[in-house]
Amino acid sequence: MTKPPRIWVSNLKPARGELVRVRAQIEHPMESGLRTDAGGQLRPRHIISRFEARLGPHLLFVWEPGISVSPNPYIEFTFLAREGGELVMVWTDEKGPPIEVRRTVTLT
Repeated sequence: MTKPPRIWVSNLKPARGELVRVRAQIEHPMESGLRTDAGGQLRPRHIISRFEARLGPHLLFVWEPGISVSPNPYIEFTFLAREGGELVMVWTDEKGPPIEVRRTVTLT
């Protein structure tokens, strides 16, 4: 992966109880290991095995994609702003270290 994930948060300073929408996309080949290249050789498997989002200690969203997910996966989820804290999103890649993005959410 060459670029950091693209992240959009609808409001980093929401009012208590406000719905917050998060959109995230990561550049990744998501290669299943079942396709062949031009020479007929199997391409090595290379997928993201898990995505996790937390606000402070609270787990907001978990996604465990399979091999049928297309390249550059896009994720969208919402949560109610009940408290502020650090929004941490982690993509776990089978072949490398986890990729982490952080945003601070502050209640107004």
